[in-house]
Amino acid sequence: MKKYISLDVGGTKVKHGLLTEEGTILSKGSYYTNCSELDTFVSDMIQTIIKYATTNEISGVAVSLPGYINPSTGYSEKAGSIIALDGQNLKKLLEDKIPYHVEIENDGNCAALAEKWNGHAQDCSDFIVVTIGTGIGGGIFVNGQILHGHSFRGGEFGFMITRGGMKNDIMHFNASTSSLVQAYKQLKKIDKDEKVAGEVVFSKAIEEGDVQELINKWLESISFGIYNLAATLNPQKILIGGGVSARESLVGDISDQLGQLEFWNEVKVPIEACKHRRNDAGMIGALYHFIQEKVNVND
Repeated sequence: MKKYISLDVGGTKVKHGLLTEEGTILSKGSYYTNCSELDTFVSDMIQTIIKYATTNEISGVAVSLPGYINPSTGYSEKAGSIIALDGQNLKKLLEDKIPYHVEIENDGNCAALAEKWNGHAQDCSDFIVVTIGTGIGGGIFVNGQILHGHSFRGGEFGFMITRGGMKNDIMHFNASTSSLVQAYKQLKKIDKDEKVAGEVVFSKAIEEGDVQELINKWLESISFGIYNLAATLNPQKILIGGGVSARESLVGDISDQLGQLEFWNEVKVPIEACKHRRNDAGMIGALYHFIQEKVNVND
């Protein structure tokens, strides 16, 4: 049984795991991301790989990384909040120091790949995954293939304008979980640096109408983005991922908002939650990308 190391790089933590070639996670863990120092970032990753390799025979290393990633070369023009990797090639940096083949793919694309492999899009050739978290991201499948785009910006849904076109009217700033929390802080006059969990906002909405209004506007922004994606690409379905998608009511709430849009019935597609909603999607999708790349090379 072949074993692989898969790493999902986030702005706060790097999640890592030992996976089989079928996508089964044998063990996993995480460590805090050093976003600004390249040497430390690479060193932390290599130490993690070595720990797994000490007691296991490793067949390769797969990485899910934010930003504009060329999956063929491993070069990242920008790597989201991981500024240490802007203009760097993590694939080369790792392969120069470890005896394993490395493959790297964008994190939103990895979320879509995970759903295609063993999630809720196994039978789909054309679908979209929208991830809702600190920002808005996702991946697009067209004719059975990830749509990377000319400069590897395909799936950067967070930059869609979903309001009037002013500075804060893109989805990152009005449809992400972090934007909802920030709006709540402003409403309640809470210091912007104070930590407030998203669940707090939803719990307050039960008794406080002004908080529910915030949530409704947030849901409306999400629905605008989904409407535009459905109208533009006509997928078989749109899947919602990210931590907030664990809320059982979220998909229904978004569908209710979509139902209020005048022409939704003209472009309507099924809206569902991802199977891999947050924790393991990046690792699973990154491994699937690795396996697909190796198959293509061998062909």
